[in-house]
Amino acid sequence: MVVVPLSKPGNAPDAASRARGASSVNWVPVAAATALAAGSALILSGKRRVGMVTAASGTALAMLDQQETVRAWWNALPGYLAEAQGWLTRVQAALDDVSDQRERLRRIMAK
Repeated sequence: MVVVPLSKPGNAPDAASRARGASSVNWVPVAAATALAAGSALILSGKRRVGMVTAASGTALAMLDQQETVRAWWNALPGYLAEAQGWLTRVQAALDDVSDQRERLRRIMAK
């Protein structure tokens, strides 16, 4: 699993606004994190349906907040899928070779 740092929100308060005491909190990431945590707790407590709905809403909020990151991941997805397909093709070829070797060994042992 790859950990990708999320970018800072564009409307983060600068030092001048913090010095004046203005606290502008971006509530979308807070709501997304809260919904994900609540969904996890509900799933772990056995309330799967409600937990899945809550976690899905938190995921949707997080995706709305991080649109550029989601877009970059979406654009990179075909490359990852092609690489995975290449690996699967190589594994299939190796399994076919093992199967052929097994058949040859079986014929030799049957004699």
